[in-house]
Amino acid sequence: MNPYLSAFLSFFSLEALDSRLAPNSNLSKRGAIIKSAQPSKWSTLEFKIYMVLFIIFVPMMYKTAMDASNETNKNYYIYEGILSDGWIFGRKVDNSDSQYKFFRDNFPALVGLMTIHSLLRQLSLIFKVGRNKFDLVFGCIFLFAAHGFNSIRILLHLTINYVLGKYITNRKAAKLATWAYGILALFINDKYGNLRYVYFSPILAPLDNFRGIVSRWDVFFNFTLLKMLSFNFDYLNRMNELEAEVKQKSAPSSSSLSSSRINTEVEAKTKNIGEKNPNLDQIDGDSGSEVQNKSELQSEKIFLNDRERLDAPLQIPEYNISNYLAYITYAPLFIAGPIITFNDFIYQSYNTLPTINKKKIFLYALRLGFCILVMEFLLHYIYVVAVSKAKAWHDDTPFQISMIGLFNLNIIWLKLLIPWRLFRLWALIDGIDTPENMIRCMDNNYSAMAFWRAWHRSFNRWVIKYIYVPLGGYKYRILSSLCVFSFVAIWHDIELKLLIWGWMIVIFLLPEILANKYLNTPYYNSKWWFRHLCGVGAVLNIWMMMIANLFGFCLGKDGTIMFLKQIFDTWEGIRFFIISSSLLFVAVQVMFELREAEKRKGINVRC
Repeated sequence: MNPYLSAFLSFFSLEALDSRLAPNSNLSKRGAIIKSAQPSKWSTLEFKIYMVLFIIFVPMMYKTAMDASNETNKNYYIYEGILSDGWIFGRKVDNSDSQYKFFRDNFPALVGLMTIHSLLRQLSLIFKVGRNKFDLVFGCIFLFAAHGFNSIRILLHLTINYVLGKYITNRKAAKLATWAYGILALFINDKYGNLRYVYFSPILAPLDNFRGIVSRWDVFFNFTLLKMLSFNFDYLNRMNELEAEVKQKSAPSSSSLSSSRINTEVEAKTKNIGEKNPNLDQIDGDSGSEVQNKSELQSEKIFLNDRERLDAPLQIPEYNISNYLAYITYAPLFIAGPIITFNDFIYQSYNTLPTINKKKIFLYALRLGFCILVMEFLLHYIYVVAVSKAKAWHDDTPFQISMIGLFNLNIIWLKLLIPWRLFRLWALIDGIDTPENMIRCMDNNYSAMAFWRAWHRSFNRWVIKYIYVPLGGYKYRILSSLCVFSFVAIWHDIELKLLIWGWMIVIFLLPEILANKYLNTPYYNSKWWFRHLCGVGAVLNIWMMMIANLFGFCLGKDGTIMFLKQIFDTWEGIRFFIISSSLLFVAVQVMFELREAEKRKGINVRC
């Protein structure tokens, strides 16, 4: 292969994003993945035709989106006032999305904060300040700067959650109380989150004078909530693990064991955990000697892998208020994640992973820069966000409306991807390797189940660990999925349309679940036509995913109903549906082959 092409493909590869996505390190498993891959089809006539269709129709999609939203469109006057002055060739920029506008306008300040944080971190290492101490102090200062006196509300939530997890002695009751309060907190914040202090007492009026850089603290609290719950559940699960070990060792006389004796033995057992596990440094509440320990043991360590870190065998004293606050307020991940569990965070605080290296971080930064430039191009040339806000799609063709919706979804994907990658880059520079949140381009998805594994991946892993698996996982797949997406909807916003969106996703998952159960067998897999049958099912999947997300996040109820009427009420709409479905089939076949190409390298990320 041409070295330049190889470098280009490597730059956009999965493993360049996240070491977790590299070829399987287990040679036998990697061999099994490679063996399961199909021979390459890129040189076949079928795929040469597909490439020609890509060259023709992808530029046409961009042109249609521009025609439906640019100044040449007859509806332009409706949303012209929403646009702002841009910097690319004197064009206007669609900076109308409030969420991304906040990030875009504050981007220089965030880069400055990253620089200050990194410099202070280096100073803390010189003066041998423990990492968690630094995180706690910087995090609390950052919390107050970000939310002002609203941080009192956050600290109140944190305190209640900590008390529920640590001081309710019955662990099942503690988990139920944690869940109940966590969900209740979302409703409390939705109704009373912006209530001013003066409402409670005139004496508190001065607290309303400084609401921080981000006055809407309740919007970002949702990410804080996930970390609150993670701390409690990791602590309670660790206590259950240790109790089970004590009971197992005392099995012959278990009937005479009292709960107080079990707790005493659990506490005694935790004192020597660090000595028994070579993967963990010896830590004593104060981590002043952490740098010395790390340098002495680093070369001898066998690091826990990504999955093992979720249940890292931490000492029970590590589940303390200081580490809790340091974890919650950790500046690089405080605003929007990516999400990392408490166990993983504390483990990495004492163990710098081999994946933290300058070359990988530099490549990751370049990928981020590329995504920012793509976003700027879209916002300067395709004003679909403004069109959606103004509902300015009168007399547009079904093709134009579909492109307004599709590019809206792409911009939503990018507006989430860019902040998440910036914050992950910040954490990587600081020595914490979090999961990559977006591992597939939004348009490179054909499976509803796989889509949710790749979109907001760290959140997906969180709900699997703390909701899906505890509810029975695969055994009770429909019920577990219903609970997962109901929580995801409520977590996003207390809004009926998002709850309906969550239920729609579960309904749309059913055909794929049934097809996988009854058709994904060796008998059918061996048939030459099976790949094409899967392509038809994937096209239906894509339509369902698009409709659900257009309803939930882009066009809303009115726009989605009008879009569906445009398609099925007119001959032009039906013709568009047939042509677009055929082109989606072509796109799906290319997606299949891209995943087979990954398998040929020993990579199978199941999405």
